[in-house]
Amino acid sequence: MSALDVDTLLGAARDKTGLSDYGDEWFVEPLRVLTKSLEQEARLSELGLMLTQQRLTALLSDRLRLRDLQAQHPEILEEEVTLAAEICGLPRTGSTLMHRLLASSPHVTTTLSWETSYLLPFPGEGPGAEIRKQKAKDKFQLFLEMSPDFGDIHTIEWDGPEEDVIVLDRTFTSMSFDSFYWVPTYGDWLRSVDQAPAYRELKEWLQVLQWQNPDRKGLPWVLKSPHHLMAVDTILDTFPGCKIVMTHRSAVKAVPSYASMVAAISAQYSDDVRPHDLGPYWSGRFSKTLKDFEEVRARRPESFIDVQFADTVTDPVGEAVRVTTALGLPADREALEEYVERNRAERHGTSHAYTAEDFGLTEDELERDFAFYQKEIKS
Repeated sequence: MSALDVDTLLGAARDKTGLSDYGDEWFVEPLRVLTKSLEQEARLSELGLMLTQQRLTALLSDRLRLRDLQAQHPEILEEEVTLAAEICGLPRTGSTLMHRLLASSPHVTTTLSWETSYLLPFPGEGPGAEIRKQKAKDKFQLFLEMSPDFGDIHTIEWDGPEEDVIVLDRTFTSMSFDSFYWVPTYGDWLRSVDQAPAYRELKEWLQVLQWQNPDRKGLPWVLKSPHHLMAVDTILDTFPGCKIVMTHRSAVKAVPSYASMVAAISAQYSDDVRPHDLGPYWSGRFSKTLKDFEEVRARRPESFIDVQFADTVTDPVGEAVRVTTALGLPADREALEEYVERNRAERHGTSHAYTAEDFGLTEDELERDFAFYQKEIKS
């Protein structure tokens, strides 16, 4: 596991980029927590270890390149970023559909899949980002080859809207890691730590993306990730005026569905994935997160907009118009209808079958453990 030694990783990124200045090294603590959990708990395969080492080195390299770009172009830090909404909710609650609906409007902007993987331009790359886009297409094709069932669980659009939690990966304070690996110690730490430094950097990355594409200037951002359920106060403090769009679906459905997704992803990195560990872990994690979330909501009720999974599925355009209007943004019904038709035409894959018992859970247990939340759900 020496490949995951923190000092070795920091040095590898410096060697890869030829840069040395990481700026504020607050991120080293989360990186140490993560790598220790990877070493002790993740049961990485040989391939998984190699991929993980490459991934962590790439994330550190991006940190170095960000500081270098900011030094060369200090005007980046003057970019004014307006975040209209963060779409939150348990995974598998219709948040992806709502995100892609809202992002179809020409009146907003969002993080795109290819750029969450490759945030910074490569040397000599033109304004069309051709190199990064091709690398992103190749990367997602490889991902689907390594996780052939994933496309049946979650639709991937390499050039479509994507979760901003992937941007947060570069802070090593991200739900991505305990979704990709069995790292429960890291996950427990993540729920308890102050994420304010990570969200300050999220804002810096949005400034970089906005600076690269002048067409984004003046457009409000609409972002999405269940990760943000853990840091609602921090989001609202970092981005004044932001609204939390909370998607709701029965946890009896959502928790086993997410455990199934995690099992498919983590099989890339470990030959010893244990589904019966995943269910209780995510059930406990989401139960605690939702209870904390409700406490924040009670203090800042004006910052929340609720969306029911059933309404999004039955009337996606109407529900998107309602949310857009609540955000104080112009609703573009034609753009919404065009997205719905395109989504229907492009969907593929077979129905993904699983049960709560497949992941060490029962529906009765989930009903009991999430009884406090079920009152939010429209039947």
